[in-house]
Formats: sequence, structure tokens, C-alpha cells
Amino acid sequence: MTQANKRIPVTEETHEQLHQLKGTNQSYDELLRELAQERNRKELQQKAREIELKDSGELTPLEDI
Repeated sequence: MTQANKRIPVTEETHEQLHQLKGTNQSYDELLRELAQERNRKELQQKAREIELKDSGELTPLEDI
């Protein structure tokens, strides 16, 4: 896959926050990828919790059968 350099405009404040999060030898690309993966993980966990809560109310404990 070819790499294309893209520019993402951010405010000075956002740039500073990203800079503080970035590791010494970490690129901004790596940092943003890490942040996106973390966000995706959190959304997946939230969806799983919602499904679990929905299902928990519909199941009958084995003792009650």
C-alpha cells in the first residue's frame, strides 16, 4: 500500500495535546492510529455491555425451569 501524506488541520491547543501524548520515538501517524483503535475498542465494549444488559432481562435462570 502506498503511503500518501495528508494534512489534518488542528488548533494549536489540539496540536499541543497530541504532542504531549506522543511518545519520544512515536510518529503522529502511530499516535492517531493508536487513539482510533482505542476509540473503536471502547465503542465495541459499550455495544457489548448494551447487548448483555438487554439479554440479561430476557433470560430465565435454570433454577426457575
